[in-house]
Amino acid sequence: MLQQTRHDMVQYLRPNGWLTDEGKKVWGGLSREQKLDLYRWMVKVRLFDRRAVILQRQGRIGTYAPLEGQEAAQVGSALALGREDWIFPSYREHGVSMIAGMPLAHILLYWMGRVEGNTAPEGVRVLPPYVPIATQMPQAMGAAWASKLKRESSLAIAYFGDGATSEGDFHEACNFAGVFQLPVLFFCQNNQYAISVPFSRQSATSTVAEKGQAYGIPSVRVDGNDVLAVYHVTAEAAERARNGGGATLIEAVTYRQGSHTTADDATRYRDPEEVRIWVEERDPVDRCRRLLEREGLLSEEYIASWEECCKKEIQEAVDAAERAKAPPPTHLFNHVFETLPPSLLRQREELVRKEGGPDGSENPDPRHP
Repeated sequence: MLQQTRHDMVQYLRPNGWLTDEGKKVWGGLSREQKLDLYRWMVKVRLFDRRAVILQRQGRIGTYAPLEGQEAAQVGSALALGREDWIFPSYREHGVSMIAGMPLAHILLYWMGRVEGNTAPEGVRVLPPYVPIATQMPQAMGAAWASKLKRESSLAIAYFGDGATSEGDFHEACNFAGVFQLPVLFFCQNNQYAISVPFSRQSATSTVAEKGQAYGIPSVRVDGNDVLAVYHVTAEAAERARNGGGATLIEAVTYRQGSHTTADDATRYRDPEEVRIWVEERDPVDRCRRLLEREGLLSEEYIASWEECCKKEIQEAVDAAERAKAPPPTHLFNHVFETLPPSLLRQREELVRKEGGPDGSENPDPRHP
């Protein structure tokens, strides 16, 4: 399926919760726990996302990038990866980070503006969120090149939005990966909008997937709200990469149900009817739930119990993040320059004098005397 670009969209689970014939084959190959995990992770990700938006509105975290509506694209792809794989996220892949092993409290700390939020636990190969558009793509390509040179089994995956395909970094990464047949997955969550600009206004091509043809990269377009199809397509691409087949460009067609960030107002540029269709008729969580209920794998009691479990875990993460000791004011000068220039040294010294104490910090950075 991944030997050439597919302009048609791969879909195994229809919006009404019924499987296609091909979907039945894929679904039948999953265990009971694997099937439930697809749903359970989407629910946890959605509940975390909604709580984070509330925390931002309460002034308890900073500007936040919601992902509601994109749970299937993130959960399906992340569950198809291995622990040895390198993940290069944008600023919206909270669900991917959770599945890879990033603690919920760390994700919250990041949005609180804390450097601790960038620290992954031992063995978790998730890079810090990339806010500049598409800059993670050449870096993912570089990690994949290193893996190939070292003859390792790991691959790299870069997550990005449709807007990133208009950046030079996208084209450079795809070209290099195509030339050197690198084990890298370029995973585009086409949520229809680059902030307020619809895809049709920032690209002359009708799909993202067809862009891979210019670089000799097999590409596939998948229903990004179909968690089963996303999982299977990503698993196929990952297996191909590990076996020396090179890069794959995956376009997951999905929809951002909310605003671009909590600093944005999507009602100013989106048709309410368009939003209604995606929310009420194509929601990824509802789609998976219908299938599981029909198969007798989900009940109202199970759903309520799982949601309560998730809310408890999320609350514990909120409490842990808010208990974290605040950094000293001089922390503002760390992690930018290896050696502070004279102008910033003077500002730091002035801050220390105002704050009092010998250095304004219990743990001064030795690089910044």
